Amino acid sequence: MRTQTLTVGGMTCEHCARSVTEELSELPGVSDVQASADTGQVIVTAEQQISEEAASAAVREAGYALESWSEAN
Repeated sequence: MRTQTLTVGGMTCEHCARSVTEELSELPGVSDVQASADTGQVIVTAEQQISEEAASAAVREAGYALESWSEAN
């Protein structure tokens, strides 16, 4: 399993975090998404690394902007 940390701009409430979680959860191989509107951070756990392009597209689909993306392990 791979864990990646994203920073998403514009998330201001739990509804925002749920929207981002729903879109990222639809990416192939994603098993868990933890989004925090308080910090703007989203932790994605997946079978394989999610590309920055795929993550950005999912976040845009939710109506937000991907500000940063990094792989933890």
